Amino acid sequence: MSKRVMTVDDSSVVRQILRKTLSAAGYDVVEAIDGIDALEKMAINPVDMVVTDLNMPNMDGVSLIRKVRSQPGNRFMPIVMLTTESQQHIKDEGKRAGASGWIVKPFRPEQLLAVVRTVLN
Repeated sequence: MSKRVMTVDDSSVVRQILRKTLSAAGYDVVEAIDGIDALEKMAINPVDMVVTDLNMPNMDGVSLIRKVRSQPGNRFMPIVMLTTESQQHIKDEGKRAGASGWIVKPFRPEQLLAVVRTVLN
């Protein structure tokens, strides 16, 4: 059974790249356009990992991480931030919220897969 990864990004182009990369590597992908959409979909379709953007409308990535971490059973779920932000204080905020890792955009598909494989396997 393949692992299910949720990708959360308000950019359809980024979601498409994530889907193609992860699907080609054998992962089942669930897409969400923001944090609210992600939480709604996770309630119906449990996932093994979340890859989320930071800056999104309606609910940003840090707020999403806090909500996911507050739910029973999600304390140790891998959650990786995928964002253009690289300042240390923003990374620290993500880490305090419960982010497992950080990938700065633009990213290489191999870089994404290396991180996913490391935290999921």
